Amino acid sequence: MSNPKSYARQAATQALYQWQITGQNLNLIEQYFIDEQYFVDGEKIDKNYFSELFHGVPQDLIAIDALLSEFVDREVDAVDPVERAVLRLGTYELIHCLDTPYKVIINESINIAKHFGADGSHRYVNGILDKVAQKQRSEELSNKRSKSE
Repeated sequence: MSNPKSYARQAATQALYQWQITGQNLNLIEQYFIDEQYFVDGEKIDKNYFSELFHGVPQDLIAIDALLSEFVDREVDAVDPVERAVLRLGTYELIHCLDTPYKVIINESINIAKHFGADGSHRYVNGILDKVAQKQRSEELSNKRSKSE
């Protein structure tokens, strides 16, 4: 990870994890992350993107979890909290951040899962988000396929 948006995703994943575990007020968590986590691994985060992601996931949680429930092998709330935060964030981006290529979103999610998740969780995240992308970004995927043929 090497750019402000990547660091924003990383911080948003951590903030979502905290929200999922504690149920704290979003604004309090956001303020903590802006005050304490403005830098991730010594690098500046994109604060606007962090806020968009962090507030966007809870605002669209019903649609995100409904989409994820089509592909996960258990109830979404039973998925490991780190993986759940990564999957929710990746799904949000696949739905709402259409200017970001789906491969970038999946790759960033895999990297975050490798960084924070259990051994092998990145494979689970990859499999689920690939299916979400096939459903949400079918036009983008078919355009890529036709260009490579």
